[in-house]
Amino acid sequence: MKLTIPLEMAGLRLDQALARLLPAESRSRLARLIDEGHVQVQGREAGTSIKMKSGEVVEVELAPREVDNAYKPEDIALPILHEDADLLVIDKPAGLVVHPGSGNWDGTMLNALLHHAPAVGNLPRAGIVHRLDKDTSGLLVVAKTEPAQASLVRQLQARTVKRTYFALARGQVLKPGKVDAPIGRHPVHRTKMAVVPGGKPAVTHYIVRERFPAHTLLECQLETGRTHQIRVHLASIGHPLEGDAVYAGKGAKVFTRQALHAWKLAFVHPGTGEPVAFESKMPPDFSALLESLRA
Repeated sequence: MKLTIPLEMAGLRLDQALARLLPAESRSRLARLIDEGHVQVQGREAGTSIKMKSGEVVEVELAPREVDNAYKPEDIALPILHEDADLLVIDKPAGLVVHPGSGNWDGTMLNALLHHAPAVGNLPRAGIVHRLDKDTSGLLVVAKTEPAQASLVRQLQARTVKRTYFALARGQVLKPGKVDAPIGRHPVHRTKMAVVPGGKPAVTHYIVRERFPAHTLLECQLETGRTHQIRVHLASIGHPLEGDAVYAGKGAKVFTRQALHAWKLAFVHPGTGEPVAFESKMPPDFSALLESLRA
């Protein structure tokens, strides 16, 4: 549906304006719709906190009602690298969906979190402040309290959270580099992301760790955290991730998923104010892939 912001709602945040324009919908549901990319302002995806202007057009795609029933605890193994009163650091395996969505309304990391720490059910998105794709392995931080979540979100917005990945790219990458290119929804294939004019700013730095005849192992560091960012950026420079069924195009695959692992995570602990850093071991399937390429 298309909604126009009236004069009296100018200056309100997007979530506040939607709550008034769609009083039949709960605030939590509207927040999830925004977070899942089902809300656009003037044709662009927008965050919860942007300030609205009179006359702006907001497009809302109401997700299926299953989303309201998705927030239920499930006894799912949750590989926890660290836990304290403020947060958890999860070492997510490949294949685990982080948040319920279309086609994955249960069996997610969020469902596991609600079982492990029921109090996170009182937080937006159960304390999840950033995500990994289903087939990407590695580290995620989850807040357990409102102050911790607010602190982590601020750090992500300020780009002070350091997120470092291992990525196996196709082809020979000759030198370190940076991709500074905006990312948004693909203009035709709406389930894909792409480098597009007017997209959200996105910056990925990379260095070469190891070279193979037809691949390069890269260490990538994110300045921003856009959906599919590393996958889209590497594909845009002609070096898509090995095994990426969405962005690698045609060609024989030697891996069953995109070869991407969230290796290191560093931030300021919201409870102590001290810098903390965590590291995840390379998962067995990724390690085996590298060994086969070395052989």
